[in-house]
Amino acid sequence: MPEAGIERIMIEMKKIEIDSNSGFCFGVVTAIRKAEEALEESTPLYCLGDIVHNAAEVERLEKKGLITITHDDLENLHDVKVLLRAHGEPPSTYEIARRNNIEIIDATCPVVLQLQRRIKMAYEHPADDRSPLILIYGKPGHAEVNGLVGQTAGRAIVIRDLADLDAIDLSRDIRLYSQTTKSLDGFRAIVEEISRRKESLGGEFQWFDTICRQVANRMDKIREFAGAHDVVIFVSGAKSSNGKVLFNECLKVNPRTHLISAPEELRAEWLENAETIGVCGATSTPAWLMQQVADRLATL
Repeated sequence: MPEAGIERIMIEMKKIEIDSNSGFCFGVVTAIRKAEEALEESTPLYCLGDIVHNAAEVERLEKKGLITITHDDLENLHDVKVLLRAHGEPPSTYEIARRNNIEIIDATCPVVLQLQRRIKMAYEHPADDRSPLILIYGKPGHAEVNGLVGQTAGRAIVIRDLADLDAIDLSRDIRLYSQTTKSLDGFRAIVEEISRRKESLGGEFQWFDTICRQVANRMDKIREFAGAHDVVIFVSGAKSSNGKVLFNECLKVNPRTHLISAPEELRAEWLENAETIGVCGATSTPAWLMQQVADRLATL
């Protein structure tokens, strides 16, 4: 049986590492910076939807004067400032703002904004005067997807997976795009299946890889990070779609991966027989929250 002093030294040798590739993507960083700058000038500032899918960060900004509202709330607001988050918005939101004399602080991610423009152009100005069927690989109801569908007056079709293709007339000319935060593997599977069916159905098929590489490249990096540690603590808000995807990738590589949203959710028993502990998170997870988790792990 080891002496008490030896046990203490072994505990102190546990290594806790925060993943340098985790945390806010540049679109979220820009949105939060714009919010903080506007709040320094005046309050209140309204934000259409959670500025980021992380309750702790939303609460931090609310204490500074940020007020989160819904689209229904927007209809009843006049003569105020409203921030549009990185996810982007459909044209109808801008029309409401114009009508209600609302000053828009637009924090739409540049990658999302470019994608909106491409879809709008494809819908309004088809190359050969034949209106193509516009498909968007994404999550129905997601804020970004709503903004993309809005560029087509609501006519684009959102597909979640291969099964959704069975309900679509694939004999038409097709333009396929993707929500910027979706999986590259999932998008490629959709492309391959539509291409296969098109061989017998005919019609033109064009697809555009519109997945953000800053987000997509995290998949390989987070797999590597998860495999390099005995235990992984994944920090993410419950509403984060990106968080769910990245957490599942960690879990595939390392079964001792645990999902939490706050340091208080940590359990000491998770750390048994672990010499290295990795802390990582989603594109919506603030660095300060991952640091709090690491600090809490040190006390355990």
